[in-house]
Amino acid sequence: MKSTRYFEEQVLRKRPYVEREWCAAVIAKPLRREVQEDGRIRFWGEVHLAGENAPRVLRVVTLEDGETLHNAFLDRNFRRDPS
Repeated sequence: MKSTRYFEEQVLRKRPYVEREWCAAVIAKPLRREVQEDGRIRFWGEVHLAGENAPRVLRVVTLEDGETLHNAFLDRNFRRDPS
């Protein structure tokens, strides 16, 4: 999976719990997908962290191509109903 320099040098360093496999799974089957004004694409999906019973929501941001990873983090503010 392709990624930006920012993802490699900043995201993975600051958030060592992020797994590339999670990002790929979220992109493949998102709960929600949204295009930002700058063309980047946000994907939200559920992931299971070791030692936790309930799934968490991971937000993955890709470049305009929809496959190059740029950012990923656990999104505590995600609402299943977008309204």
